[in-house]
Order: sequence, then C-alpha cells, then structure tokens
Amino acid sequence: VQLQASGGGPVQAGGSLRLSCAASGRTFSRGYMGWFRQPPGKEREFVAAIKWGGDGVEYADSVKGRFIVRRDNPENSMYLHMSSLKLEDTAVHYCAARLGGYDISTTAKGYDYWGQGTQVTVSS
Repeated sequence: VQLQASGGGPVQAGGSLRLSCAASGRTFSRGYMGWFRQPPGKEREFVAAIKWGGDGVEYADSVKGRFIVRRDNPENSMYLHMSSLKLEDTAVHYCAARLGGYDISTTAKGYDYWGQGTQVTVSS
C-alpha cells in the first residue's frame, strides 16, 4: 500500500486548509486511516482518524470542532479539512493506514502504512 499526502502549505492563523491522502496498491474494505502530525522539535502526535467502513471517527482534543476527517471510498482517499488554524497547528502532517482491525487506534503503532509528510505552516 502506498499513501500519498498532499495539500499542505502556508496559511494565516484563522484560515483553512484541506489535506488529501490517496491510497494505492490495494483497495480498502476494512480498517482505518488516520492523520498524525509532528510539530517542530516535538514527537509525532495523533490528529484524527476514520474507519474505512461505517461511521467511526476519532479526533485529538486539540482539533475537535476545528478539523473534520472524511473519506472517499471509491477514490480510496481520505481528507482532513482544517479550519480556524492556530500557530500550534504548524507541523509536518502524515497520513497512515491500517488494513483490517476494528477499533481506531490513536497511536502510531496501530498503523501499518505511512505516507510522506506534508508541511502545514500557520503564521500570524
């Protein structure tokens, strides 16, 4: 499975941005996909995730009410709609996937595949 993340870039505080993650190499039918981020000088942290089947989603407390994760099953893609961006949202954002499994994991160990990062830089 290959994951391709895109959509990052510079944005002003309070603005919006949409990240995309396209999966190839295998069609998802079960499992989940997620977003993680690594702020400068900090460890990678969970942002959001969505089950590939059903309605299960999870968000980090820091992004609840501001970010929305969606999937497009036919396109084998996942999106992260980010709004009301804050300076502290500046980070390299990664998409990840787990084939199979039922409960969404909020830790990196719960994912088997990772895409390359896309930089989001929020400025004042």
